[in-house]
Amino acid sequence: EVQLVESGGGSAPAGGSLRLTCAVSGYTGSLETMAWFRQAPGPGTEREGIAAVYSHTGNRYYADSVNGRFTISRDDVSNTIYLQMNALKPEDTGTYFCAARRLWTVLWHGTDQYNFWGQGTQVTVSS
Repeated sequence: EVQLVESGGGSAPAGGSLRLTCAVSGYTGSLETMAWFRQAPGPGTEREGIAAVYSHTGNRYYADSVNGRFTISRDDVSNTIYLQMNALKPEDTGTYFCAARRLWTVLWHGTDQYNFWGQGTQVTVSS
């Protein structure tokens, strides 16, 4: 059974930093794309893709809202991905999920494109 387990969430002041970790287990082979999504608090919010990293190219992609502040990285030896979040803003508050998929597609930010999901970790940024 494939499991993705996030850690590293918590509280930080605006302008602060947090680092999220997602450990993958139970999968044999390479996961082509790994990504981070987040969901803002409140009813009716959707899970949005904020960063992704591709295995075969090493390319990284970011949502405009986090570009220049967040950095995604992956360690294929330990099957772990990271999200370094700097210059945090109150609007970064939400539940952060890591996701992975087996196959390559050009689009990276749709929730229906991923095979595996973590349970989420909470990030709260105070103003």
